[in-house]
Amino acid sequence: MTSRRILRLSGPDTRDFLQGLVTNDIRKLDQGPIYAAILTPQGKFVTDFFLSADGDAVLLDVAEADADALVQRLTLYKLRADVTIDATGLYLHRGREDAPEGSYTDPRDARMGWRAYRDMPQEDDTTDWDALRVTYMIPECGAELTPDSFILEMGFERLNGVDFRKGCYVGQEVTARMKHKTELRKGLAQVEISAPVEKGTAITADGKPAGTIFTRTGTHALAYLRYDRATAAMQAGDATVTMVTDG
Repeated sequence: MTSRRILRLSGPDTRDFLQGLVTNDIRKLDQGPIYAAILTPQGKFVTDFFLSADGDAVLLDVAEADADALVQRLTLYKLRADVTIDATGLYLHRGREDAPEGSYTDPRDARMGWRAYRDMPQEDDTTDWDALRVTYMIPECGAELTPDSFILEMGFERLNGVDFRKGCYVGQEVTARMKHKTELRKGLAQVEISAPVEKGTAITADGKPAGTIFTRTGTHALAYLRYDRATAAMQAGDATVTMVTDG
């Protein structure tokens, strides 16, 4: 399981500060945890995270590999806002059965189980989370989600990670334009593959570039595809690749 860092943002300006930065509506925290991302001004992905209320503070659950850079970015944006960012020392626990007290359902997709924060590391989780991500088309930072990603192409609307009514945030203009003025021609898809292929393998259709293989589990994988070239069988190395349309 990807290592996570749990941060606590506190101070009277915390929610207003986050509201002007992230892709989801911070007011939803009153109903439960949310999934969101922070973008560049050009609308490209920086990192994603889970946000949950912790009294008057907000817990932010982010991939460990992105945590330092995110703290730097948040510090840059907060200027004179009265917001403090602290490490908590908490650990992420996850599971799919018997949700414990204090846990919450994964806001991206309930089939991804529950998440909770504890003082000690989790030691008993044997879930194949990558297999579930492939099955339910859940992208992950550092795998499918990269600095070249646009969140709508990566399924953030389906995953409850973006709100189009909340008002302005960094990268909002590009994201809104993709939603209302264009038809997505590329994006995340589940594919079936006839033989093992490595992550990063190029997909071709009739010799033309059609996409890239990302996370693979068994005979299926997540891929970034050009939809106009994914209408028939494609190739990735020695494997035949077919887009799964009934996800």
